[in-house]
Amino acid sequence: MALDILSESETELDLLTLGECMVRLNAPGHERIEYSPHFEAYVGGGEYNVAYALSRFGMRSDWTAKLVDNPLGRYIKHHANGVGLPLDEVAWVDYDGVGTENRIGLHFTEVGKGIRPSVSMYDRGHNATAHLKPGEIDWKRIFGERGVRWFHLGGIFTALSDSCIEVAREAMEAAHEAGTIVSYDLNFRSKLWTSEKAIDVTTDLVPYMDVVIGNEEDFQKVLGFEVEGVGEGYQDLETESYKKMVNKVVDTYPNVKAVATTLREVISADENNWSALLYHDGDFYHSIEFERLQIEDRVGGGDGFCSGLVYGLLNDFEPQEAVNFGAAHGALVQTTRGDNSKATLDEVHEAAEGGSARIKR
Repeated sequence: MALDILSESETELDLLTLGECMVRLNAPGHERIEYSPHFEAYVGGGEYNVAYALSRFGMRSDWTAKLVDNPLGRYIKHHANGVGLPLDEVAWVDYDGVGTENRIGLHFTEVGKGIRPSVSMYDRGHNATAHLKPGEIDWKRIFGERGVRWFHLGGIFTALSDSCIEVAREAMEAAHEAGTIVSYDLNFRSKLWTSEKAIDVTTDLVPYMDVVIGNEEDFQKVLGFEVEGVGEGYQDLETESYKKMVNKVVDTYPNVKAVATTLREVISADENNWSALLYHDGDFYHSIEFERLQIEDRVGGGDGFCSGLVYGLLNDFEPQEAVNFGAAHGALVQTTRGDNSKATLDEVHEAAEGGSARIKR
């Protein structure tokens, strides 16, 4: 069954996303965190990145969660407002002066080089979004009265706290009842929860999902579906094995109408082979392949794919076009620093159609 997406005329928003947003601090160049004399500041978060990209592409997008009303919270607000994300539905909380109750999480990153991989270090304890509780955001008003065509969230948000699990369920139920498409990025993070808890929580939420996004590790550790022939390191994935696993998922959960994943082969920290796979309405679509993609910063590549795919599906692209657009956008996101997309629509279209990197004059 194809996705039944609400029309623009009956909605105020094309996309709403829910998830934690942090301030990311990069060691410059390829410096190590522990030796860096200064850091570059960015804004980022899985779901935030998706809304940010679609807003840049001219869509009516917004992002919601809980933010602290202090300079770091306003730093995020200014960043969002700069591309037209209004943050109309954010739950703001007062700052207590030290961050004991609520704070903005920090994400330290060092960008890898050659045989040295990129490294992320979280400093997100007591973050405000983890304290978000049911009833603090009026989901029935947002989905029932304002109207939203697509709602996106994922496993990082639900892993933050038990109250976030309840908020996710509350939001997904309201979206589902209003006819909004719900997509969920499985995004397993072992630093946030165990596979056992992830499976227990997520299987309870799957009935509200229309689109599921995740790689082979995510499906195993978040939904409990094994991919045949894949070892502990998740190397040498055969796409046919992945397809068999996806068919099991949609047989088990017939409400899931689309499943997508990125396919990344790491040659070094600087070069990856990159493509994507989409299951949609009973068929599989393999994207254009980017061989030996030159990586500037791989963090955010998956969010770039997700936002590109959602953009395509919201704009009535054929499935092959949509997965090509998603893969191209994810590739372009990895050519610049920071989690967020800095690509233009024209650049994504050109890359999706196999365009070259010749200089533009």
